[in-house]
Amino acid sequence: MLFLATLMVVLAGCAKNGWVRDTKEESFGEVAPEGMVFIKPGSFMMGQNSPAIFDQPDNLKTVTMNGFWMDETEITNRQYKLFINWVRDSIAMTRLVEAGIQDFAILPTDEDADEDEYTLNWKKRSAIWTTKDEEYTDALAPMLYEKGGLRTTSLHYRYQWYVYDYAALLKNKFDIVTGTYAQDTKFRLDTFWIDEETGLIQDSTVERRYPLSGPQDLLTTKIIGVYPDTLVWLREFQFSYNEPMLHMYFSHPGYLDYPVVGVTWEQAHAFCNWRTYHYDNADTQARAYRLPTEAEWEYAARGGRKMAMYPWGNNYARDAEGCFLANFKPYHGGYKDDTGITTMKVAQFAPNDFGLYDMAGNVAEWTNSAYSTASNTNVNDINPDFSYMACKEDPDILKRKVVKGGSWKDISYFIQCGVRSYEYQYESRSYIGFRCVRSYIGK
Repeated sequence: MLFLATLMVVLAGCAKNGWVRDTKEESFGEVAPEGMVFIKPGSFMMGQNSPAIFDQPDNLKTVTMNGFWMDETEITNRQYKLFINWVRDSIAMTRLVEAGIQDFAILPTDEDADEDEYTLNWKKRSAIWTTKDEEYTDALAPMLYEKGGLRTTSLHYRYQWYVYDYAALLKNKFDIVTGTYAQDTKFRLDTFWIDEETGLIQDSTVERRYPLSGPQDLLTTKIIGVYPDTLVWLREFQFSYNEPMLHMYFSHPGYLDYPVVGVTWEQAHAFCNWRTYHYDNADTQARAYRLPTEAEWEYAARGGRKMAMYPWGNNYARDAEGCFLANFKPYHGGYKDDTGITTMKVAQFAPNDFGLYDMAGNVAEWTNSAYSTASNTNVNDINPDFSYMACKEDPDILKRKVVKGGSWKDISYFIQCGVRSYEYQYESRSYIGFRCVRSYIGK
C-alpha cells in the first residue's frame, strides 16, 4: 500500500504566488486572506427574481448572512497548479525517502518517536526532478511514462475530516449523566486506498457500527486524483475542433490566469483542504477554506443589493452603451459578441459592489450545497444551508450539487444571481470552476 504524506508535510520553502492580491490589514479587524475580499453581514431575498416557465417553483425567502471572506475571482489555472505541483512533489519525495534517500526527510529529534515518523524536507524540493542519479530515477519511475512526462493519474491527494453530522444526531448525543456516548452508533462512510500494483483508487461504502467514544471515531479519510480532466473540451462538444484547448488550456502559460475547469466538486473540496492546511496553514476550524454555500454565493453575487437580478445591479445584461457586462452566450453562435469565445482571463469585467469579479458568466461555480427543489423552503433563515456528503453507493439524486453563476456557453437567463442548476459531484465540465470562502471570525 502506497503511503502518501500529504497530511504530515511542513511548508518550508513553499513560495506563495498566484493569488490576485497580497495579504494586507483591513479595517474590520482581521488580516485579509490572500486574494479575498470581505463580504459584510446582511440580509437579502434568496431565490429567482423571475422564474422561467420551465423552472421548478422556487420560493423567495428573506435570509440573513454572517460576514465571510470570498475569493475575488474564480480559482485560476495558475493557482490550481500550485496544488498540483505540491501533490506531485510530496508524492515524489515520499517515494525517494522510502527508497532510502534520506535527504528528503526531516527525522524527529525525540528519542521516543517512531522510527518511521518523519516530515518532508521541502528545502530539497528543487533537487527532485533535476538529479539524474539512477537511484532517483528508479524511485520516481512509477510517476513517469516510459518515454518521459508526468503520469498525471499518479497524482492523488489524501485528506481527512470529521463527520460532525453524525455527532449532531440526537441518537448519538453525549449523555452527561452517565458520561458516555451512545453504544450502538451507525456510520456510512466510504473507504479509500491505493493499490500498489494497479495504482487505482479503490473505494466502497461501508457501514460501521460501534460505540462512539470521541471525535476520533468521526474521522474519515479520502484519497482523490487531483489533475483536471482536459478531455472535457472534446467530450462535451461533438463536431467541434477543440484540440487546442485539450492540449493547451491547463498547460500553456497563456492560459495561466484563466479559470480552472475540468475539476469535479470532490476535487474542489480537496483543493480547499490543501489551501487550508498546506498552503495557508490555518490553525482553527473557523479559518478553514471551503466551498461557499448556495446562500453565501448568491448573497455575495448580489453585492449587497437585496433584489439584484445581475451582479451589476440592474435587470439587463448590457450597459447604457450597449456593451455586454459578462462573458456568456449573447446570441445563437455569437459567442464573440461579448469579447470572449470560451473562457476569458479572470477579472475582465467590472466587479460588483463587494469587489467580486465574474460572479456572472465566464465559468459557472460549484457550491457546497446539495441540490433539492425544495431547499429554499426547508432551510433556516440565518446562514441557510442544505449539504450532504454522498457516498459511492448512494443514488445519484443525492450526488447533485448546486452550481451558480452561469458560464461562457449559457444564455443570459443562467447568469442571473438567483438562478440555480446542478451537476453531479463526480462530474467535471469545461464550463464549471469554483472559488473559495472562509468564515469571518466575529459576526
